[in-house]
This record gives sequence, C-alpha cells and structure tokens, in this order.
Amino acid sequence: MTSLTHKDVMTMLGPLDDAVVAGIIATGATIEELAEARAWLTNDEALINSGKPLPSGRVADIIEIMAAQEQEEDELTRG
Repeated sequence: MTSLTHKDVMTMLGPLDDAVVAGIIATGATIEELAEARAWLTNDEALINSGKPLPSGRVADIIEIMAAQEQEEDELTRG
C-alpha cells in the first residue's frame, strides 16, 4: 500500500489548498480510496442507484474533507 502524495491528490481532485491536501493525505488513504472518493464526489446518484454501499472509513473521511472545503468556498463567494 503506497501513501498518497501531494501530486496524487492534486492530479485526482484538481487544485486545492495545501492544508486540504495535507488533511486528505493524513487520512492514510490509498490511491484507490482517493479514486473511489472522487467517484462519489462527482456522481453519487449513479453509485447509489447501482447498489454500491455508502462510503465509509477513509473514503468517507476524504468526502467529508472535500464537502467542508466546498462549503467554505460557497460561503466566501456569497459574502
């Protein structure tokens, strides 16, 4: 199991604040778990409809970090 790198996270999820990237790396997730989290973030309805169980563990941790980041960005843009 290889640890995620800053480059892995940025490649998979796009430009993010270094603190967010560090938080994702700190989950201890694998590249496969990062890819699964990305799939949930981009198309959760299709995964639910296909019968895939809801994310848990490190995948859920990544989703939570990204949701918090998205909420923070939304609040900044709304003023």
